[in-house]
Amino acid sequence: MKTWKMVSGILSMVLFVVITLQSCAAGVAEAFSQEDANSGTGVLVAFLLLAAGIVSVVTRQGKKGGNIALIVLFALAAVLGFSATVFKDLQVYAVWCLVCLAIACVDLARRKPPKADTEKNSPAEPETEA
Repeated sequence: MKTWKMVSGILSMVLFVVITLQSCAAGVAEAFSQEDANSGTGVLVAFLLLAAGIVSVVTRQGKKGGNIALIVLFALAAVLGFSATVFKDLQVYAVWCLVCLAIACVDLARRKPPKADTEKNSPAEPETEA
């Protein structure tokens, strides 16, 4: 899973650049025309992908908290991407978010809970008799 988190994180950061450029171009086109182009939604999806990409790279060897953060970020990006009505590109990026979301869920489910044995981790204290 470490390799997948690194790859998905880098691809998500690259997609941030692509989506941002597309959304900015859509915003310019929206300014010249009278129709709604969902450029704001694209920018939100882009920044959620950037945040998820950074979290994915940073927490690739981490614990459950990183996977939970990835699940939340990718789920929000997927919902926003599927809600776009004008640009179908955002729905393609939302599918990418769903794939990453599923992998993060699998990784979260496969993690073993930490052992609660405090006796193994604490040094043995010698018994003192008075």
